[in-house]
Amino acid sequence: MSQSRSNTWQAIQDTLRDRIQTRDWAPGHLIPHEADLAQEYDCARSTMNRALRGLAEEGLLERKRKAGTRVALNPVRQVRLEIPIIRKEIEGSGSTFRYIVLTRELTRPPPDVQARLQVDPEEQHLHLETLYTANHTPYMFENRWVNLNAVPQAREELFATLSPNEWLVREVPFVGGDFTFSAITADARTAEMLSCDIGQGLFVLDRTTRDPTCGITSVRMIFHPGYSLHTKI
Repeated sequence: MSQSRSNTWQAIQDTLRDRIQTRDWAPGHLIPHEADLAQEYDCARSTMNRALRGLAEEGLLERKRKAGTRVALNPVRQVRLEIPIIRKEIEGSGSTFRYIVLTRELTRPPPDVQARLQVDPEEQHLHLETLYTANHTPYMFENRWVNLNAVPQAREELFATLSPNEWLVREVPFVGGDFTFSAITADARTAEMLSCDIGQGLFVLDRTTRDPTCGITSVRMIFHPGYSLHTKI
């Protein structure tokens, strides 16, 4: 039997979040037991557990065994980051999108990438360097490693019709990962790739995505001068 939208865990989570944000449940408030909430919202206890767990992961609730669940005194404000499809980002600005795969090789990753992907030092994996352009002007230079244990189909993929960025977003599910933001000054090769001056400041995004057992891909994205990132909280 299917659930109505009103008592799915997502809908219940939204309602509970509203109770916290409107201070119906104030910071530090001990909320009702899970079983009582499940009865109040006419849902399975497992559904309520999933809703509460999500709010705890957001930093809005603090759950302790035998002590119950309280509204966090200092709730964490989380930033939502999505993996962008560069084609959509460029075309959304009204520009023409192009990409070219500059390097495609099977080789052993450097030690830092081996650690992020959790692969054996002797294994070969797919290394890709790709240049993305907007109106034929360099937009982003991407240095990517793909774990062939996690994505064996990438071994034969030539990325002729989809860029590595878009192909991986479409084809490979992931459960988590991490982002690191930084800035660098352009060296000679990066300056050549992005048509900028040596020493010019550039925005960098390093990202690793993972499945439950290992890393899927590790990528460094270096953007053109003046690039800015927008997100939501």
